[in-house]
Amino acid sequence: MVWFILAVLVFFAFSLLYLRGEDLSRYDAPPPPAPLGKPSPEHSAVLARLGEFAATGQSHRGRGRLRAIRELMDSLSDGVEFGCRFETVNDGQLRGEWVLAPGHDPRRRLLYIHGGAWFAGSPRSHRAITDRLARLTGAAVFALDYRLIPEHRRRDGIEDCRNAWRWLLVNGPEGPEVLDHGMVAGDSAGGSLTLGLLAWIRDEGLRAPDAAIAFSPSTDVTMSGPSMRSNLATDHMLGPLFGKLARVPTILLLWLTWFNNRISPSHPDVSPLRGDLAGLPPVLIQASEQEMLLDDARRYVARAQAAGSPVELQTWPHMVHVWQMFTPDLPEAEEAYANIAEFLESAGVPVVEGGDL
Repeated sequence: MVWFILAVLVFFAFSLLYLRGEDLSRYDAPPPPAPLGKPSPEHSAVLARLGEFAATGQSHRGRGRLRAIRELMDSLSDGVEFGCRFETVNDGQLRGEWVLAPGHDPRRRLLYIHGGAWFAGSPRSHRAITDRLARLTGAAVFALDYRLIPEHRRRDGIEDCRNAWRWLLVNGPEGPEVLDHGMVAGDSAGGSLTLGLLAWIRDEGLRAPDAAIAFSPSTDVTMSGPSMRSNLATDHMLGPLFGKLARVPTILLLWLTWFNNRISPSHPDVSPLRGDLAGLPPVLIQASEQEMLLDDARRYVARAQAAGSPVELQTWPHMVHVWQMFTPDLPEAEEAYANIAEFLESAGVPVVEGGDL
């Protein structure tokens, strides 16, 4: 009996101290008030598209579900006319595509890291965002095609992001080129990789980005933020896909995450919220007040600001997770990009007048 009790104590201590890590609830803010007014009429069309996405995710199992979600995400670009041209890159282990607006400046470059819960998404699926950022910034945007789970380890995708930044520092779309302004951006899982990359760049002593942008980032895979459960019913994208996880005991989730990632959920490489957030470049985070990852964003910003880093949070009511993807049809997405232009200018990064090359 003594050994059993000791084993139980060790199990809980390991789970809470190593897998979950420090209790960060002191960075929580009160829930945002119920949103006033209504979203734009175009938001209804976005919700209809998300209903199709959720139905696809729920109608398949196993590898079939994974394949269906990936195909559906890539189809978001089908039939869309973009203002940029796309050039495939396959430089050894580095894969992705350049997104180039007419009149772009090759000495101004932006690394974009797509979302998709680390198991889906691609440069193709996120062309609406990369096309818009390329036209807004006048930069050569490199959309990274990093390695996904479960075919690869989480560390492989992290390493791809690090290699991409090293490569982008010296390479433009035409080959080796001086870098005048560098930026990093990403959404959701890609937002997590973006924020983790910033800390790694600082620690490695590399040239830091002049600015970084994260759309609805995951910052803490211990999933301890209150909004992971309180916003389950109002998150029309992540709720239907991951709602069942909310019914799994927290300790079991920690062990499953550790097993799947082969990294402790509290490790800063996968939970950038839990790393050293001092000495970061200017960062803009945008999140919806109704999404499950709201407190991931709010906790990260509160902790980074406490460490003295120039990190800013902007939130929108009503919006779905990564609503910026639904540009130009969704007015709130265009509002978000207008705010990005203001942020970049305040960080000393030139933008295109009117935000459109």
